[in-house]
Amino acid sequence: MKPVNHTLTYPDTTVADVFAMLGDPTYRQAVGEYQHVQDFACDITPAGDGMEVRLEQAHGTSRIPSFAQRLVGHEIRFVQKESWRSPSSAEIHVTIPGKPGEMTGTALLTEDPDGTTETVNLTVKVNIPLVGTKIEGLIADLLVKALRAEHEVGVRYLASGSH
Repeated sequence: MKPVNHTLTYPDTTVADVFAMLGDPTYRQAVGEYQHVQDFACDITPAGDGMEVRLEQAHGTSRIPSFAQRLVGHEIRFVQKESWRSPSSAEIHVTIPGKPGEMTGTALLTEDPDGTTETVNLTVKVNIPLVGTKIEGLIADLLVKALRAEHEVGVRYLASGSH
């Protein structure tokens, strides 16, 4: 298992601002476009004070090592489910359909006078003998890049007043 702990800071925002952004399909689509995903679907449903988010996206594999391409093919598809029980915390579960791997963890939004911080803590697990650890590292690297993309798009989204 490979842990991924990443912090995203959104200056001059509130938890409500960031939660609203995360619940906006337009923002989610913009993140997918920024990452040049090959296929993207998003479903966001209010649930009490929170929301249920389901993202499905396919990423090309041309930039990953050939040993991994042989295992996943020309694309790697992720299905991400976020259960936001409140505007400040979520359980996250990401699967790779048809492949023996998953990511599980949490997202937490905290606010201070300077803005809002999103702390994402996930564990990547791939059940493939001999190469599983290498693939966990590869997926963890892809995850960090995806979180950086979310942050880049999010900062612009929040600054534009789109919320």
